[in-house]
Amino acid sequence: MNCRENYISIARRGGYESMPVRFPMCPSLQARFDAWRREHELVIPPGEGHLTDLPMKRADDEVFLKNYYAGKSFRPGTRIDGWGVAHEPGSQYAYHMTYMHHPMEDFDSVEQIEAYPLPAFDPAGLARQKDEADALHAEGRPAIGDMQCTIWETAWYMRGMENLMCDMMAGDDMATVLLDRVTELSVQRAVSFAKAGADGLFLGDDIGMQHTIMMSESLYDEWLKPRLRRVIDAARAVNPDIIVFYHSCGRVTELIPQLIEAGIDVLNPVQPECMDFRALHDQYGDRLSFHGTIGTQSVMPFGTPEDVRRAVFENLDIAGARGGLFVCPTHLLEPEVPVENVVAYIRACADYCK
Repeated sequence: MNCRENYISIARRGGYESMPVRFPMCPSLQARFDAWRREHELVIPPGEGHLTDLPMKRADDEVFLKNYYAGKSFRPGTRIDGWGVAHEPGSQYAYHMTYMHHPMEDFDSVEQIEAYPLPAFDPAGLARQKDEADALHAEGRPAIGDMQCTIWETAWYMRGMENLMCDMMAGDDMATVLLDRVTELSVQRAVSFAKAGADGLFLGDDIGMQHTIMMSESLYDEWLKPRLRRVIDAARAVNPDIIVFYHSCGRVTELIPQLIEAGIDVLNPVQPECMDFRALHDQYGDRLSFHGTIGTQSVMPFGTPEDVRRAVFENLDIAGARGGLFVCPTHLLEPEVPVENVVAYIRACADYCK
């Protein structure tokens, strides 16, 4: 099997010949790893490629500063994303964490939600996506469309989590309009990736916390599952074989049946600090594949290389010869992770398949 065939077979639980590696790193760890790799001539096999999203047409920063952040001041380095959310930098060590300011936090009417300048996505970007997918396929590599922060996170980043939770619990039309507007844009993006020839679609919204789910099962079932299902159904109407990955940090055990009903194929990241992979595999392994399972709060930063290797082997043993597990760190590797543990992870994946 080439890389693409092997990747798809893992997701479909059809057996595999090699275990792909994936380990995103913060800049400081990336620099240390690159130096180690040059010195030791470590070879990393090619993996999946990620397609460029559709080009975003967005309002200028001044529109948001004038209309939604009037009177506020921000620290130097603050940026406003295409959805109008202001990201204020924190510690230099918190690479992917920012203090978010919510442009809709003071809204009190549906009309304000409807008038808010959400971004638009240019469908002309499909041609570039097709070229990228064709190039990856020519190399024998899988092409993945990445759309994490699909509905819930995108919406609460703008409205504020507490506000949106209250809107949903009260059955407020403000929640309906906001979530529907975001869903429409997610549908457009998902369909474009499917048309481009993506083998997989990486969706996700954090719906779990360290010890419990973020909202009740009934609230998720009413507000979020139907909209996630709509995004997935739209992509599958174009390509019935597209593999749907779903990301949520934290514990999502109670919501896994809802996610399966919505149409996901692969659950990421299965944090071992929050969920028991063996128990999940025993219960859902015939219907669901997994991506992750190597803890970035535990073994990667604080274990030994032997601990990392043991975790990789144990989890692949649980998954078995059919596959159904892309074993990898559960999140971005932060500065405290030793390079030796990253190397141990890469070598363990290769050695297991030998």
